[in-house]
Parts: sequence; structure tokens; C-alpha cells
Amino acid sequence: MTGTPDHGNPVPQGDYVAATRHGALIFTAGMTPRRDGRLMFHGPVRKDQPAETQREAVVLACSNALRAARSMLAPGESVTAILSMTVYVAAEEGYTAHSALADFASQFLHAQLGSAGIGSRCAVGVATLPGNAPVEIQLVAAAGD
Repeated sequence: MTGTPDHGNPVPQGDYVAATRHGALIFTAGMTPRRDGRLMFHGPVRKDQPAETQREAVVLACSNALRAARSMLAPGESVTAILSMTVYVAAEEGYTAHSALADFASQFLHAQLGSAGIGSRCAVGVATLPGNAPVEIQLVAAAGD
């Protein structure tokens, strides 16, 4: 999937904002695979299923994070770099393919931003995520002309 889904900006599910900006840096909240505020995929990620079964959930969460970052841009600006990405994976015990899921997010960002979409990243396994989401993605991006 190379296009960003055509939906509005992510809506926070609590008392926080989807993204904040300080100078040229944009920090997103953790984004789950929601469409129009509704969680579209549920966890946990199972160790007996191929990573590919989670691609759509990862791409949706990542597109939400990128949309949140872009919502902080002034006219004429763009996201000039993804500086950092953290991918949280709610997986059952024994799951070890966290990096494969993070690769789906990296591929999406590369398709959207070219080499500027590839920054440092961390893939972290967790017991649960909000709303029983399978993945949550947080970005730190740079903005500029």
C-alpha cells in the first residue's frame, strides 16, 4: 500500500493531542490502527501466524501517525525526515517477529517520503495496548520547507 488512506486526522481517544510541535520537531502520540476513531484490528499478535497478516494493521497505524505529524505543518512545509519511530507490538508470549512488523511501517514511510522516511527505530513487545490494539506507532519527525 503506497497511498495514505483518505480519512481525517486521527482523533485522540483521551485527554491528549495527536501531535505536538517544538520548532522543527514534531512528536506524535502513539497511533493505533483506527479509522474514523474506530479500532479496525485487534490483538494480540499470534506467534503461529505469519507477520504478513498484520501488514494492514501496521500500515494503518503508521498512516495515522504520519497524518498526525502532517497536521502540524504550516502551509508550504513538508515532513523532511522521520527521525525516530517506535513500534509497539502487543503479542502473545513467545512472539519474536517484532522487527518484521516494524519493517511494514518502514516500507510505508519510505513509499510516502523516500529516503527521508527511514530513520532510527525501535520495535518493542508489550503485553497489551489500548483498546486491545495489536500495534501502536509513535513518530518523531522534522518539518521544513
